[in-house]
Amino acid sequence: MADTVETATELSTKYDTPMGLAHGTMTALKERIKTHYDLASDYYLSLWGEHIHHGYWPTEDSKKTETKEQAQLNLINLLLSISSPASATTPILPQGLKVLDVGCGLGGTSRHLASLGASVTGITISSKQVEMATRLTQTHSSSLSPAVPDAEGYLPFGPGRVRFLELDAEKMCDADGPLGPDAPGSFDFVWISEALSHVPGKEAFFRNAHGLLREGGRLVIADWFKGAGVAEGDADIKAIEDGMLLPPLHTQQGYVDLATKAGFAILAEPKDISKDVAKTWDISWSLVQNPALWSFALTQGRDGIAFLQAFRAMRRGYANGTFRYGVMAFVKGSAA
Repeated sequence: MADTVETATELSTKYDTPMGLAHGTMTALKERIKTHYDLASDYYLSLWGEHIHHGYWPTEDSKKTETKEQAQLNLINLLLSISSPASATTPILPQGLKVLDVGCGLGGTSRHLASLGASVTGITISSKQVEMATRLTQTHSSSLSPAVPDAEGYLPFGPGRVRFLELDAEKMCDADGPLGPDAPGSFDFVWISEALSHVPGKEAFFRNAHGLLREGGRLVIADWFKGAGVAEGDADIKAIEDGMLLPPLHTQQGYVDLATKAGFAILAEPKDISKDVAKTWDISWSLVQNPALWSFALTQGRDGIAFLQAFRAMRRGYANGTFRYGVMAFVKGSAA
């Protein structure tokens, strides 16, 4: 009941969408995010695939020759690399590690990490995404017979296993939540790719991530940011926040400050890879010329149209430096 009478928050005073609809409370924003992904995930799958995150083309040659699917795996490998021990010559994820994939979407990254031997729990605020991620996992299972969940709800996937749960990232440590009372201190990795920008309570996320990790556990992040020094109310940033259902974007340093406040040590300083992921939005803009997608957007009213309009703003933002993309990693305990 408390949510239905939530009073105005700092978010509501800082954020007013250009098309006139304000996010009056964090709860209102979360409900719009959940509705968006419940309705749009089938379109994400058909247009962008199972990995609904940016591609990473680190060289000029890769920009010419590599598909978006390979580029998406490149991004996963980059995150593995920055969170691997300094002595590792290739990205590693030792078998049997417990990974929490926050904002798992359709489960593409969760399944990839399970294929490397990890025990992965993917969480999302969207019940539709839980259903789709579970179904896709069963479809792709290497077993000839249908995959059967084990006692903890995990499906076998290659040498690892994976499960998907509906869970708010701000409530990951709730003792009566789906992760259970034994979750604190039980994970080796918390992985969050392009989902933290959706979370209004980022301080709560970092605090919960710290609590869920064992000593020496890693937090690895890929996300969207506004450029350092970008003026308040920048038109492109406001259009991106509006269309992508984001609370006010942080800078990369803003995440570092929140992580260290929560008790993390820096494992890998923020790495700005904006120029290496920007091709994502060139590809996306060509894909969204599909008339069926615009028809769907029109049925969703201003949120649907603002979402597609944000694509132009993101391309402009990458070009003029107001919109940035970065990766970083932290460790619970000493980084030494």
